[in-house]
Amino acid sequence: MGRHEDSQAARAAAVRVARRLQDAGHSAYFAGGCVRDELLGLEPTDYDVATDATPEQIRGLFDRTSEVGAAFGVMLVRENHQTIEVATFREEGVYSDRRRPDEVKFSTADHDAKRRDYTVNALFLDPVAADEAVGASTIHGHVIDLVGGLDDLRDKRIRAVGDPNDRLAEDHLRALRAVRLAARLGFEIEENTARAIREHASELVGVSRERIGEEVRRMMAHESRARAVLMMQSLGLDAPVLGEAAGDLPPATLSALAPEASPCAAMGAWAIDRAGVDGAAATVGAWRERLMLSNDENRSLRDALACLTSLRQDWGAMPVAKRKRLLAAPGCDDARALLRATEPAICDAIDQDAAALSGDGVGIAPAPLLTGDELVASGFKPGPGFKKLLDLVYDAQLEGRVRSPEDAMALAEQEAARFGLSR
Repeated sequence: MGRHEDSQAARAAAVRVARRLQDAGHSAYFAGGCVRDELLGLEPTDYDVATDATPEQIRGLFDRTSEVGAAFGVMLVRENHQTIEVATFREEGVYSDRRRPDEVKFSTADHDAKRRDYTVNALFLDPVAADEAVGASTIHGHVIDLVGGLDDLRDKRIRAVGDPNDRLAEDHLRALRAVRLAARLGFEIEENTARAIREHASELVGVSRERIGEEVRRMMAHESRARAVLMMQSLGLDAPVLGEAAGDLPPATLSALAPEASPCAAMGAWAIDRAGVDGAAATVGAWRERLMLSNDENRSLRDALACLTSLRQDWGAMPVAKRKRLLAAPGCDDARALLRATEPAICDAIDQDAAALSGDGVGIAPAPLLTGDELVASGFKPGPGFKKLLDLVYDAQLEGRVRSPEDAMALAEQEAARFGLSR
């Protein structure tokens, strides 16, 4: 099933959930990002339903439910192989930990809309109602706008619900969400909201590094990442996010990166923009803790930057086997994406070489003609020299000097003594 079909299936399931709640006498609407995206002509990745039904009432109406936050009025409903989040309308008390409200009480749609972060995320849609025209589009359902979100969508504006200082005081991560949302949608952040973000930027250091890292990952995974970084810099957010001096240069490498580049390549490009090619490895080393990068993410970044150095400095002097090994090495695809963004002429030359190596009748990374098990089966005693001998034989294979298992074994027998191996 493709993305469109997935989205349609999720919507159909969410409509059935909303209809069942309404048939039982409750209000039930689509809420949040799915409404925003539908109004923008985008396909939501999932659908959330907001209702005046309590968790107990929701549990009584559906056969398959589970709790993810019953104290906050959040239930999961399984409907036709889809999982729909159903949340009771609520209003919230103070956020003493700047993450979750100390107190939640079930409320009305109006109060629920006014506790949300940004107006474009505080729209509701009754999907059971008749279709209606919104601007030049026809929407499947009736839009309920209690906070002026439709005007902000039309004007491509991210504006806090109510007082932006209050919304940020509740959760300072909302500053990064504003950036990510504005960058992804091509919107601007409304003046008062932007001013509040700048004034409270330093308070972002009080947010957990895990949550900050997750927001950065989501920015880096989207092609709008360069705009997101520019906005972070203009709002004074990059320093508290990264725990280093604020950047004052445009992210040229990140801007030049291909839209389809991986999040790893994007993170590497950002590091290059902040510290240069030579300083990028040390920079991402520091980011490991500041952005809570996983071991795999950290390894991928280091592999990509190491490959980039080899491509830039060593390619011309490498023999064929070493070039092929580099092209097949972990991180090389990301390294080539970074090279394309930083030194496209060098990348063009390497791409031409890579195409020729790929089409030489041997390939970049063929299966080895000789393995360690085959050496043992032929009578060789395992030892420290095994890997070195196998590497020598594989290099000969990569260079086309060995083209059959028999040739590979003959070369191994000829060179075994060099590595202290015998039968």
